[in-house]
Amino acid sequence: MLSDAWIRTYCGPAPGPEDFWFRWNFDPLLLAALSLLFFVVLRARSCHGLAAVGVLVLAFVSPLCALSSALFSARVVHHVLLVAVAAPLLARAWPSRRAGGAMAAFAVSTVVLWGWHLPVAYDLALSHVGVYWLMQISLLGAALWFWRAVFSPGCTPVEALTLLIAGFAQMGLLGAILTFAPEALYAAHAVAPMDWGFSPLADQQLGGILMWVPAGLPYAVVAGAVARRGWATLRAGSA
Repeated sequence: MLSDAWIRTYCGPAPGPEDFWFRWNFDPLLLAALSLLFFVVLRARSCHGLAAVGVLVLAFVSPLCALSSALFSARVVHHVLLVAVAAPLLARAWPSRRAGGAMAAFAVSTVVLWGWHLPVAYDLALSHVGVYWLMQISLLGAALWFWRAVFSPGCTPVEALTLLIAGFAQMGLLGAILTFAPEALYAAHAVAPMDWGFSPLADQQLGGILMWVPAGLPYAVVAGAVARRGWATLRAGSA
């Protein structure tokens, strides 16, 4: 039955260290979607858009996709690539032409990120292809809305910095909760991490640390650029 074909892990069964590098994902529908996006950004001559396509290829085509079936920490890397790298690049490629909705964008992106890390939602996404893609599209879409609000022309440097700090703070808080949780939360990663030398709890703690600290680097880079732009504006106004 068609419905039975959807009840599986999209990226395939969890790989072991011996076959990880051979687990590329050549799903025809995925490749068609990425190719379409590539030609769109190529016609738009957007370097940011081309970089975003590269990040999406890394997330969904490379062996990282399969590794994220095995390790929660790899899944965190996957999600960080979506919400903190691909999304801001796409937001630069297709910027918002109007201001407004910044707080709504922040609230929705936060709810979506936290909601998909509830164990019941997370485990369901890793066991059903349809739910998996609902997770990916909603994470990327909500993050894209957030970053377009950050980059919108009506967003002042102070407002943009506030959004960036809040965005990283909520992700860091989620990472801290996962790091200090007393037990492993996700049934999807109850066994496979041991093939990689991790206990499920250690894998979850590593994922939490990645979400807590390194995931803040894109926010810090953008915050630095926003602060520099604001300072330049102030100097120009006082000159």
